[in-house]
Amino acid sequence: MTLTIPPFLTRFAIAIVGLLVILAFFAAPIATETSQRGYRGTGQEVVLNANTVERQLEASQVPAEPWPLEEGDGPLASEVYENVQALGHLNAGNFDRLMAAMTEWVSPEQGCTYCHTEDGNFASDDIYTKVVSRRMIQMTQHLNSQWTNHVAQTGVTCYTCHAGQPVPENIWFDDPDALHAGGLVGDRAGQNIAAPEVGMTSLPQDIFRPFIHDEANIRVIGDEALPHGNERTIKQTEWTYGLMIHFSESLGVNCTYCHNSNNFGSWEQAPASRAVAWHGIRMVRDLNVNYLEPLGPVYPEIRLGPLGDAPKANCATCHQGVYKPLFGAQMLADYPSLREPGPADLQDPPRQQTSGLND
Repeated sequence: MTLTIPPFLTRFAIAIVGLLVILAFFAAPIATETSQRGYRGTGQEVVLNANTVERQLEASQVPAEPWPLEEGDGPLASEVYENVQALGHLNAGNFDRLMAAMTEWVSPEQGCTYCHTEDGNFASDDIYTKVVSRRMIQMTQHLNSQWTNHVAQTGVTCYTCHAGQPVPENIWFDDPDALHAGGLVGDRAGQNIAAPEVGMTSLPQDIFRPFIHDEANIRVIGDEALPHGNERTIKQTEWTYGLMIHFSESLGVNCTYCHNSNNFGSWEQAPASRAVAWHGIRMVRDLNVNYLEPLGPVYPEIRLGPLGDAPKANCATCHQGVYKPLFGAQMLADYPSLREPGPADLQDPPRQQTSGLND
C-alpha cells in the first residue's frame, strides 16, 4: 500500500519551512562577549550572553547603605544593648546601621520581628532565627578572614546568599531519592533520572554530601595507559562529572573556566581560577561541617530536610549563576565589621535560653 500525501499538505509544509528560513535569516544575532582566561588555542574563554547578563545584573542590584558608616568612638553596642555576642565591639550607631542593612538583606518584608520578639525585647534568644543569624554573622566573619584564597578582599555579606530572601534560594539537603531503589526499574544507584543538581543529566545526583561536606577524592583520572593501581570505577568518574556540572551551572561557565582542554588533570596548564575553585571546595566543606549542619537542633522541623538534616551551602548559594557573586560588587568595604571577628572581651558571653527555640 502506497501512502499518498495530499498536495495541499506538501505546499503547507514547504511554506512553513520557507517561513522558518526567513525568520532565521532576519533574526538578530545573539550578542556575546568573550574574555580570554588562559592559553590561546585551548578554548579558555568565558562566553557571556548579553541577554543573560542583563537579567543577572538586574537581579544583582545591591541595596543602598541605610546611612554612612560612622567614624570615631562612641558607646559600644555591648554597653548599650544586652546579649550582643558577635558585634559588641561596634559602636552603637554602626551596630544599628548593620542591623538595618541585615533587615534589608534578609527580611525586607518581615522586618525586625523576623529575628526579634514582637514585645521589643531585643535581648531575647527565644526566636530560632536570631540564634541562626548570630551564627551566620560569625560564619561570615570567619569566611572573610580565613578564606581569602577564595573570596579575596571582595568577601561576602549576608546579601550575597540571601538576596533579600529569609532563606537563600540555593541550599541543599540530603536527598532520599538518591538512597532508595527506583521501583520496577530496580536500584537506580543514585542516578538514571534527570536531576537538577547535575544540570538535568542522569549522572549521580548525591554529589553534595561526599564532595562538599565529606572529603571524597574528586580526582579519578589516571595519567597512564593502563590502570597500575588506579581502581576507581566508572561510577566514581560519573560522580566527578556530576560535581563539575554543578560548578558549571552555579558559575555560568564551561569547563575551560578552570581547566585546559589539552589536559584536564594538569595543574601546570590550568588557569588560576582552578586554584581558586580548589580553595572554594574546602571553604564550603568548612562552612557546612562547622557552621551550617550543627544548627540542625536549632531549626524547627519545617526548616529541615526530608531526612532531618539542616540546610547547607553549595557553590550556587553564593554564585547564583554568576562566575563572580553579584558581579564582584564590593559590599564588604561598606561593612568592615563583617571582615573578621571582633575582640572576644568586647562580646557578651552566651546566655541560657528562657524557652524552647522551636516553640
